[in-house]
Amino acid sequence: MQYVPLVGLLVLTVLFAFISFIASKLLAPRRPNDKKSQAYECGIEPAKETPERFPVRFFLIAMIFIVFDIELIFFYPFAVSYGSVGVFGFVALLIFSFAVFESFVYLIGNGALEWGPVNQAKRLKAAVSAERTTTSTIRRVGTEGRPGEEAA
Repeated sequence: MQYVPLVGLLVLTVLFAFISFIASKLLAPRRPNDKKSQAYECGIEPAKETPERFPVRFFLIAMIFIVFDIELIFFYPFAVSYGSVGVFGFVALLIFSFAVFESFVYLIGNGALEWGPVNQAKRLKAAVSAERTTTSTIRRVGTEGRPGEEAA
């Protein structure tokens, strides 16, 4: 008997959603065109196709976010029951904090926070070597075997 209001609220919620979908299908005007069928992203029309791969830095930053979210989730119960857990709880918190700190050091070591123009210039400078020239790295494609043209 105590769950009747909860069941009633659930029934009203499902009924409202169902009626809203039906009303939208029946009453909404249907005038499709090219503008309406395009992808909408903050009012900016896409100028080029999205890249297939993301740089690893995006995943490393996401990992830092998840690590600190998990840390906060586990610190809250400890803070609430600080007096009753005693030394065992404090040691468990220290072990957990060490694991979080270790993962943070790993992410920093892999360059999770190295971004911006200064660090990009460092990476580009390290990638360029004196032995690479346009003649050694650019390959002429499609000229082999053609009549009247020589392969470069």
